[in-house]
Parts: sequence; C-alpha cells; structure tokens
Amino acid sequence: QVQLVESGGGLVQPGGSLRLSCAASGSIFSINAADWYRQAPGKERELVASITSGGSTNYADSVKGRFTISRDNAKRTVFLQMNSLKLEDTAVYSCSALFRNGVRYWGKGTLVTVSS
Repeated sequence: QVQLVESGGGLVQPGGSLRLSCAASGSIFSINAADWYRQAPGKERELVASITSGGSTNYADSVKGRFTISRDNAKRTVFLQMNSLKLEDTAVYSCSALFRNGVRYWGKGTLVTVSS
C-alpha cells in the first residue's frame, strides 16, 4: 500500500520557520514530480509549490521568496522549507506525488498554524 505521510507542521509565530516533510513508502517506483498544496479554513485548496523530476521548481506568488521545495530521491522524501511565515500561511498542507508508474498519490496533510 502506497502512502505519503507529511510531518513537521505545528504552531509558529509570525516571522518564524517550519520545515515540512513528505515521505513516500510502499511503492517500488520512485517519485517523478511532487507538489505541496494548502487549504485554509473556508478557502479553496491552493497549489503552493511544485518540483519536477529534474529539480525544476515553481511557486505560488504568495510564497515566492519565502518557501523552498526540495527532494531527496534516495529517501523518497519531498520537503517544504517555509520561512518568514505570515498569519495567512495558516492552513493544512498536503503533498501530492506522481510516481514513475504514472499513478498519483496524496497525503492526509499536516496543520500549520501561524499565530502570535
């Protein structure tokens, strides 16, 4: 059974940092591309950051310059480094990964709360 498990969420003050991890298990295939999404209460899900198999990255304008997506292929883990966090970054953050067999999986998410 393939699983994506996010970790690293929590409570942080404005201006603080968090590093989210998304670890894949249960698949013999490696990750091709991966994304981080977030959904705040009462809002639609938003694509935050993406990384391709070649390491190219894209970011939502709202996080550009503050968030960094990266990957460790050997560990089948994708990261989201979040710096200079703002109140409006509060959301459930989920990862999604497209494996090399063409199947996409989703994690259940981790809650990030930015509050003073």
